[in-house]
Amino acid sequence: MNLCLFRPEEVSRPLPLQDPRAEHVLKVLRRRPGDTFDAGLLNGPRGKARIAAVHADRLDLEFSWGATPPLPPDVRLWIGLPRPQTARKVLSEATAAGVREIHFFASEKGEPSYGTSTLWTSGEWRRHLVAGAEQAFCTHLPHVTWNRSLQELAGELPDNGSRLALDVYEATGHLAQVQPEMPVVLALGAERGWSAGERELLRSRSFALVHLGSRVLRVETATTFSLGMLAGLALNNRHKPIGAP
Repeated sequence: MNLCLFRPEEVSRPLPLQDPRAEHVLKVLRRRPGDTFDAGLLNGPRGKARIAAVHADRLDLEFSWGATPPLPPDVRLWIGLPRPQTARKVLSEATAAGVREIHFFASEKGEPSYGTSTLWTSGEWRRHLVAGAEQAFCTHLPHVTWNRSLQELAGELPDNGSRLALDVYEATGHLAQVQPEMPVVLALGAERGWSAGERELLRSRSFALVHLGSRVLRVETATTFSLGMLAGLALNNRHKPIGAP
């Protein structure tokens, strides 16, 4: 936890000692009354929190805020709804890497029961977003949806930018060969891959099918690998001289 994130309504009241953030500040960071630690408001500014007092059941904190960090890159993930333990990893790692949106769609080869997991019905999924943002020292959380259809998402595509779909079986080129333009829509199939109908839909919406090599990767590994590669490609393209291929 590199940054302790707070909801706006939390900054005006004490932090209970049983809260994981209080335990982290006292036991991991070893802060004492008068000390400060890095804090942030969800989707707002970063700053410092000062421990005004430590009581038997709570911490009294005082906050001072600075600037709001920049928004993450305009990358929108579409992922065939995976098993809950995989979705947890994707939520935290994709948030840490930096994306604007994550949409888990009900895929033709996916397991429908995954969408009724307590991960989604209890609101647990938000906790994994916060953990990813805290790791990345950022305050911004991506917009997340689940159980929508691929057809529905395809109807909300931005007019410009890059449309990419990972496919180890029918891709015609490597992701490293792409010159991404923002916004980027990056689609990953379910853990069992794309159906023929889903590939047809993606192609009809001008998605380029790309791969990461010949190895078949787990969804969470492919997601992290792809986001890192896209970030590097985008940076290289920005630094190219005018007229360079």
